[in-house]
Amino acid sequence: MKPSIPVYPRGVAVFGVTGRMGQALVRALAEPAALSLGLQLTGALASAGNRYLGQDASAPTHGPQTGVNITADRATALLGAQVAIDFTLPAALATTLTACTNAGVPLVIGTTGLDAPAEAALALAARHLPMVYAPNMSLGVNLLLALVAQAAAALPQEYDIEIIEAHHRYKQDAPSGTAIQLGQVAAAARGMTLQDAAAGAREGQTGERRTGSIGFAAVRGGDIVGEHTVLFAGSGERLELVHRATDRLTFARGALQAAHWLASGREPGIYGMRDVLGLGR
Repeated sequence: MKPSIPVYPRGVAVFGVTGRMGQALVRALAEPAALSLGLQLTGALASAGNRYLGQDASAPTHGPQTGVNITADRATALLGAQVAIDFTLPAALATTLTACTNAGVPLVIGTTGLDAPAEAALALAARHLPMVYAPNMSLGVNLLLALVAQAAAALPQEYDIEIIEAHHRYKQDAPSGTAIQLGQVAAAARGMTLQDAAAGAREGQTGERRTGSIGFAAVRGGDIVGEHTVLFAGSGERLELVHRATDRLTFARGALQAAHWLASGREPGIYGMRDVLGLGR
């Protein structure tokens, strides 16, 4: 009988712990898969004034006790952490990057809707800190990205591309970060930039569609976790590539895979889920 190999815990700080994804991460960290990776919740951050401050990290969903209390202080949340996971708001990212850089703690970023200042702060922090930045951390979506690139490269530009995404009523950015990423890989596969190819929401007398453009449509309602459809519409046929997420644990488990990958030791820089999953660039 082989002796068991000890798994030493790697502390994980969850930023935005009271949100939907934050609570999914708390649940995922209690699963056997996370334990087998040696991941353990050590810090939980919420915004100042949050009604759950000082309570256990599982308080918002009344789950099993974690023994980790929620704080509004980033330095406190990072104590004992080997990696942090951020699912907050774009406005908070610069402060999070500073705290993680000062503490030397790698960061997984799932926050979407970043503006130009947030993108600039991300690039600056990447000089000193290894980070995984991914609008969507599911395995299925990252395979979808590869399939979309393949289809866009193979089909002529007369095949119009439409990206339709649907999320819950509380999501604040549109189109979703994943939809934008899908548009970026489709445009790149056609030798274009998304900035040149994108066509936003249509209303009124919009005129004829521009050849080679990539359209976006966003649906918001109910408790939809996340759905993305990439439609290639040609003359006489259409191809649809679809991904539907039914449980936020899908994204939480992917984030934990990214956290484990970062905590294993990486050089400073910005990585994506394709790096984590070994899918290549």
